[in-house]
Amino acid sequence: MGTETGGPRQATGSPQASDPHVARVIHLATADAAVAQIRGMGRSVVTFLGFSGSGYEEPQAVERALAKALDELDPGAVIISAGATPQGIGAVYPLAKQRGFTTIGVVSAIAEKERVGFAPDVDTVFVIADNTWGGRDASGKLSPTSAVIVGSADAMIAIGGGEIARDEALAAKAMGKKVRYVAADMNHAAAVKKARAKRQPGPVDFRGALHPAFAPK
Repeated sequence: MGTETGGPRQATGSPQASDPHVARVIHLATADAAVAQIRGMGRSVVTFLGFSGSGYEEPQAVERALAKALDELDPGAVIISAGATPQGIGAVYPLAKQRGFTTIGVVSAIAEKERVGFAPDVDTVFVIADNTWGGRDASGKLSPTSAVIVGSADAMIAIGGGEIARDEALAAKAMGKKVRYVAADMNHAAAVKKARAKRQPGPVDFRGALHPAFAPK
């Protein structure tokens, strides 16, 4: 079972421990334990997927799409979930808090190892024991982090998204969960820089790997 590593407004034993904005950081050893704890919160969970570190080419347009989606939901009945970090799709967190939503984040333990900061508007961060950022492994099995993201969600809203978001959205769809997709470009300059750093050709289509799977045919 998972153990909470700190009290209100703090968490010990992690790089985010001194961040006064993070209410709770909970470390969980298994995906099943994390899903059970999130489902035990007693509300529907709507998970937002999209680009993270890659960011967006038109962040203001993405924020408008996020605001529109949030305005269709009831803060008293719905928990907003995303990947715990503030970059990219993490823009949903301040918009959600402004509307009175409870917010959670689900993220791989790699985030702590690499000292990736958590979004200040996340009420609870669930850190999953995982040696990947997410997605499917070579056998086609979802990583522990992605298994929690998919298993805990009642519905998903994807605004753009790469390979990991694609794998999660397709898995949720296969389970009969509602997945809504909104096309959006990743940040062009950041994507080209990342490709060059890996000595790979730059992307031709900046809409990401999720787009072909969910774009209207």
